[in-house]
Amino acid sequence: MLVISYLFNAVIQLYSFVLIIAVILSWLIGFNVVNRHNQLVDALWRTCTALTEPLLRPIRNMLPNMGGIDISPIILILGLNALQIGVNAYLLGPLIR
Repeated sequence: MLVISYLFNAVIQLYSFVLIIAVILSWLIGFNVVNRHNQLVDALWRTCTALTEPLLRPIRNMLPNMGGIDISPIILILGLNALQIGVNAYLLGPLIR
């Protein structure tokens, strides 16, 4: 059971890391620090977008229009952390003890 707990926590942390990379990369592309014509940047951008958009899109659809500010990654990170705490405390915690 300890392996399942470790694997679950690792997946959540890895996804949060990919989400942060996607946000930073979108800023770098938006401010023309990096160019999407670079193959490495484009591959990284497409990978991050493919991994994060399925969870960010429903959050963006529920949020009101806030101009150019997108807070959906913050809400997703908070939701992932809440999920992680809940699963660790209520599902995996009693099984490990």
